[in-house]
Amino acid sequence: MKIALIGYGKMGHLLEEVALSRGHEVVSIIDVDNRADFDSEAFRSADVAIEFTAPTVAFDNVREAFAQGVKVVSGTTGWYGGHEAELHSLCTEGGSTLFWSSNYSVGVALFRAVNRQLARLMNGCPGYTVRMEETHHIHKLDAPSGTAVTIADDIRAELKRAGSVPITSIREGEVPGIHTVCYESEADVITLTHSAKNRTGFALGAVLAAEFTARQHGGIFGIDDLFPWLK
Repeated sequence: MKIALIGYGKMGHLLEEVALSRGHEVVSIIDVDNRADFDSEAFRSADVAIEFTAPTVAFDNVREAFAQGVKVVSGTTGWYGGHEAELHSLCTEGGSTLFWSSNYSVGVALFRAVNRQLARLMNGCPGYTVRMEETHHIHKLDAPSGTAVTIADDIRAELKRAGSVPITSIREGEVPGIHTVCYESEADVITLTHSAKNRTGFALGAVLAAEFTARQHGGIFGIDDLFPWLK
C-alpha cells in the first residue's frame, strides 16, 4: 500500500516507522514547509493519507487531500465536530473517504468497550456517580482530550441517568495519555484506567485504519468499523 503522511512531527516519524515495518511504502510526506506538495503526482499516487497535525489546519488538510482524490485517515482531535456537516457532504455526495477517530489505540478501543458495559450495569445501581480524569503531555492543544470526550459520550449513551460527565484535564511532562473513569458511592469506588506506555499503539492503530480505509469507496468511518466485535 502507498501511504502519504500529513504532519511529520513525533507521530509522523513513528507512523513512517510502523508503516514501513508492515511492508507499506511512504510516497509523500507533507509538513508545514511544503504544503504545495499536495498538488503533486507523488501525493496523488497514495492509496491513503494519514493526517496527524493540529486542529487549526486539520480540516484544510483533509479537503486538500480529497481534492487530489486521496482517502484520509485523520488522528487530529479538536476539529471534527465543527465540520461534520461539510464532511458528510464531501463523503456522501462527493464520494470522498475519511476515517476519523479520537484515539487509534487497540487498548483504548478495548477500554471503551469495558466502560460501555460497566455503564450499562450501573443502570441497576443508582447509588454511584461517575467522573473522569485525563492526563497528557504539555504539548497537547485540546482539553479535555478527544478520547475523554468520546468516552463521556459512550457513558451518556449507556447510562440512563447520566447528564454531563465531569472531566478533569491535567497537562504535564511528556505523558502519552492516561484516562481514568471512576464510579463512586458512599461505600466504595470502582476505577478503570488506561495508561499508554508510549505512542506506538496509536501509530499501529492508525496504520491498521489506513489498511482498512484503502479498501473503502466513499463514506465516513471510525474505530467501531475497524473493530466491530467491540461494539
